[in-house]
Amino acid sequence: MKIPEPNISIANLIDKKAEEGQEAPRPHLGASLLGHPCDRYLWLMFRWAVIEKFDGRMLRLFQRGQREEAVIINLLRSIGIEVEERAEQMRVDFGAHVSGSLDGIILGGVPEAPTKKHVLECKTHSLKSFNDLTSKGVKESKPMHWSQCQVYMNGSKIDRTLYVGVCKDNDHIYTERVRYDEAAAIKLINRGYKITTSDRIPEPLSADPSWYQCKFCPCYDFCFNTHITKEINCRTCALSTARVNSTWTCMRYGEAEIPVEAQRTGCEGHVLHPDLVPWKVSNSDEDFTAVYEVEGKIIKNGAPDSQVYSSKELLDGTWKTEDLTFNFGR
Repeated sequence: MKIPEPNISIANLIDKKAEEGQEAPRPHLGASLLGHPCDRYLWLMFRWAVIEKFDGRMLRLFQRGQREEAVIINLLRSIGIEVEERAEQMRVDFGAHVSGSLDGIILGGVPEAPTKKHVLECKTHSLKSFNDLTSKGVKESKPMHWSQCQVYMNGSKIDRTLYVGVCKDNDHIYTERVRYDEAAAIKLINRGYKITTSDRIPEPLSADPSWYQCKFCPCYDFCFNTHITKEINCRTCALSTARVNSTWTCMRYGEAEIPVEAQRTGCEGHVLHPDLVPWKVSNSDEDFTAVYEVEGKIIKNGAPDSQVYSSKELLDGTWKTEDLTFNFGR
């Protein structure tokens, strides 16, 4: 007889441990995302207004994909393909918060073009995804991967990518040499600039909650249900600005640059960005506060005092438990 699994199984403990190592959101807009169909998704992710949380199983899948890169590189080297791995050559930075990291650079040895350099892009696939890839090719089957290749080729000044896909179900390998499309690459990079330097939220890909590309998006709840962020950090604050030199500055502190780690927590003077809440904005007579109409009540948002509610108090509903008709706020 099979011994029944306990409520706290080994698998659950492993997944819980993996979740403890969940990475904080990236400070930049990654080149791997520039082919995503929705501008609003990219803006919300870059602003840390929606932070996607993954369960342990998904995190282990990501780790498997990362480990596969080294396996692929060793396989390529075993057949005489020369792969460059020096870290300083793997980073491509386009400015204005747009950047990414290459899996590798091939210096030579690709059978179809032995002397030609290639960007190396490694991906793992489920069987269904792999079959679609082999049937349609990278551009049609995986447009985000194709876009990533284009951006990397632009940044590295190399006009070919060797795309290597591995099926996790049966270890089959698919390879394709992807040609550089300069116009597409420039368009993607400019799109990144427009998103990272925009103070206002873009329109969504679709206003239809049943649209297939929206249904499983991590921003679905924001777009179609609440239209309110759950995150308090410098990037969701109305007083911060993303600069073209890839820094963030704060109006409250005289346009001082905000270090990345400080951005992650923000300060007590956080003011909810008006595009990240569903409330009507009223005029404020103070520089570092916002005035919102929330469920028929006029509420000040900023550094908390007897007249002002903090962003945390607004998001957790503290204001609902207090008499808003007394002393304006408290």
